[in-house]
Amino acid sequence: MILARLEDVALQYGSRIVLEHCSLDIEQGAITCIIGLSGAGKSTILRLLNGLRRPSAGRVYVKGVDLGQMDQRDLVEFRRSVGFSFQFAALFDSIDVFENVAMPLREHTRLSTAEIERIVDNTLESVGLENVKDKMPSELSGGMLKRVGFARAVVTNPELVLYDEPTTGLDPILTHLLTNTIIRLRKKLNGTVVVVSHDLPSIFAMADYVAMLYEGAIIAYGKLAEIKNSPNPIVQQFLQGSEVGPIPI
Repeated sequence: MILARLEDVALQYGSRIVLEHCSLDIEQGAITCIIGLSGAGKSTILRLLNGLRRPSAGRVYVKGVDLGQMDQRDLVEFRRSVGFSFQFAALFDSIDVFENVAMPLREHTRLSTAEIERIVDNTLESVGLENVKDKMPSELSGGMLKRVGFARAVVTNPELVLYDEPTTGLDPILTHLLTNTIIRLRKKLNGTVVVVSHDLPSIFAMADYVAMLYEGAIIAYGKLAEIKNSPNPIVQQFLQGSEVGPIPI
């Protein structure tokens, strides 16, 4: 079953074309990883999927609803069902970990203080950070910051969670930890995940489906094994990290 779909989407920033004739299906209950060259527009797809960007042409559907037809009020309501983990966590430096994670609950629900505390504590425990809720972001390591960002993204129990470069700049041990955390959170939420990443070992460990974005369009899409064995020379050059192939260096 398809939870979300990009249908012949185009998007440009000024005169720069980022996406063109870009189509992609997001399978419900699966982890879909989007790969591609730096600056290809992968993160833009995440912003389209939660309504932060509107396409210049084409359609973006989530649960059959065209996001382009929503007014701002409807989009705010819609985003309650979508979690977004930003590349650099994007935590608020002036408030502690607990309040960072609690913020979506305070903004979007009428839960009691006791109920918010219970949910935040459980969510922090699910990412292995139950003992840092009183700390400030400046006191945390890079891996901890990422996991707090994960916790904030899933604290409202969203149907769809979007992760933007979750393992960028981290060592192999932390990368493994965060990859396993994403897998575990998806199982706990029984939800759908889209991950943008360059980290091929992490992708190979978590992905059910992989889509490759190249020159504004998805040029290959399928289950992980299908992409690994793709006959497309662009895909193979990217996966092998080779200087030889159709991708210009």
